[in-house]
Amino acid sequence: MDAGGSPSGDPSPGSPESSRRGLGTEERETPEERPGLRERGQAVAAGEGRWLRGCMEPPAPEGGGGGPGLSADTFPLLFDSDGRLVRESQFRKLIFKEGGVDPSIRKDVWKFLFGMYPCTSTTRERKTLALELYVRYKMMKCRWQALMPSSRRMRVDETDTELHEAAFTYQQTGGACNLKGQEVDLSEEKSEQMTFIELQAKVYVDRQRINVHELHEAIRIIDKDVPRTERVLDYYQNEGVINLMVLRDILITFAAFHPDVSYAQGMNDLVSRFLEVLDSEVDAYWCSTFYFEKMSFDFKEEGLIRKIILHVCPGLEEELLKELDSQLHAHLLRDGMNGLTFCHRWLLLGFQREFEHSDAIRLFEILSSHHLELNSLEAESARHSERMTHFQREEGKIRPELPSTNNDYTFELFICAAILLEKKQLLLKCADEVELIQFTNGLQGALNLDRVLERAEQAFFNYCNKSVMDCFKKLCTEPKKKGFFSFKLMDLFS
Repeated sequence: MDAGGSPSGDPSPGSPESSRRGLGTEERETPEERPGLRERGQAVAAGEGRWLRGCMEPPAPEGGGGGPGLSADTFPLLFDSDGRLVRESQFRKLIFKEGGVDPSIRKDVWKFLFGMYPCTSTTRERKTLALELYVRYKMMKCRWQALMPSSRRMRVDETDTELHEAAFTYQQTGGACNLKGQEVDLSEEKSEQMTFIELQAKVYVDRQRINVHELHEAIRIIDKDVPRTERVLDYYQNEGVINLMVLRDILITFAAFHPDVSYAQGMNDLVSRFLEVLDSEVDAYWCSTFYFEKMSFDFKEEGLIRKIILHVCPGLEEELLKELDSQLHAHLLRDGMNGLTFCHRWLLLGFQREFEHSDAIRLFEILSSHHLELNSLEAESARHSERMTHFQREEGKIRPELPSTNNDYTFELFICAAILLEKKQLLLKCADEVELIQFTNGLQGALNLDRVLERAEQAFFNYCNKSVMDCFKKLCTEPKKKGFFSFKLMDLFS
């Protein structure tokens, strides 16, 4: 039995467990048009609501809701009077449970979600922090451009006329000085503060060593990858093609000041997501930097091996799939199938190409909320519910320790497993690696996000429950000392 009370762990159609907001959009009413809105918002922010799979779900707004995701009405109510995001847990829970973030507040939310602004910072502190980050980024960008002036212009195939002209125009306008999306206070009143901030930034930038040879190599790869970024997006269409130059500058600046990671293929697509949403060069740089710092290991070869497959022992996704479906696991791991290496792109890019674009952004937010993880309160609640069920069956005589679970099984791995399980029958028909690659390439933009999320959440709680049941089985098979009565009292009435 799971934490929601369903013996199989499957949410029934139309039940609270299976419902997720975020499909379609509705006009959002103003606070004046919706009486009692603030009171309901305060209840949500305080954590009031009904239980859903062992975790709190905020009460649904009256009148049909305010559109997909964490709403513009609820978000301000998570802050205190000084502007601190004091309800961070509720903040992350709402993003997960509400299926992402309302696009109208996505820029503001992402700055907290990805760590550009600490949740403990006040409104006043964030104004100063924004100025500091602006100045530091500008100096960092100018530093590598001064060291390598020939690299300021992107090397573009001349047959790509549109991009070639954009690269030339961008260089002529001085991209280093005209940062896209400038939103900082540079008034004369800030002059004294600016002097100190610039001094701090200069000290930081001058202390960083830039390996020119290695950066040249990184720029060579960046110049190949940037033109391949999703140029079909509206953000890069027509005059927006200049945004590819901004994307390039962000990637080079990161590579210059993070030599341990430098640049790896796939980073262009991830930074593109930040740039498109934030529409600010500085904000996109810092949000993506904090994101990369947390997952930089995944961009290295050893990170790929650990997450997908190992030569000596199974990788994380292999182990998880074996736990969830041994038949599919055995099929994909047999000779000629090359294991689960095809999942690497899914995990590295946050399933960016497997879902429709707006859904891919929603999923990126949901995964980045880190709300449903195996070391979370929700997971412990599910395990506790299962333990209590077994405890009652054994008349309180068995008191197992916490079951062993692999906390490295992040929710993104459950998403990956959910996709495999969703397409199990088709995958079982793939006879070799070529057919497998053809099949996975055909999934791009074709998956239903809400269905995959439901299956992933179901698999997550099933794994929590299974870990408890495995623990009990182990305890029940251990030899026990026999007492005077070798049978249970309840056996007399069975």
